[in-house]
Amino acid sequence: MAKILLVEDNELNRDMLSRRLMRIGFEVLVAIDGASGVTTAEIELPDLIVMDMSLPILDGWEATKRLKQITATQNIPIIGCSAHAMVGDRERGIEAGCDDYDTKPIEFTRLLGKIEHLLKKYARS
Repeated sequence: MAKILLVEDNELNRDMLSRRLMRIGFEVLVAIDGASGVTTAEIELPDLIVMDMSLPILDGWEATKRLKQITATQNIPIIGCSAHAMVGDRERGIEAGCDDYDTKPIEFTRLLGKIEHLLKKYARS
């Protein structure tokens, strides 16, 4: 099963989402801020990243931009997530390099559909 990096600073969100993904069979890696998310992605090369956009140290917008500039991580699909769903945030996420965008609170079925779609689209041979 695919390896997913969950970059989320909220402990409750992180715990709930990681447990649900693991229950389905995904391998889940966790980072609690944007800087450690970038580092973990470079080391572990996950199949997909779920990136909270409001993170400490390095926000999700900047972390996504950096990941898309690094040769080893630039083709990893990223789903940006934010509780602050303002007009234009989806577009801003796509501009930063997100391959898709979702809002919080997370509707797990919808997020899972986006994960599965991107994993198929970017399947590594």
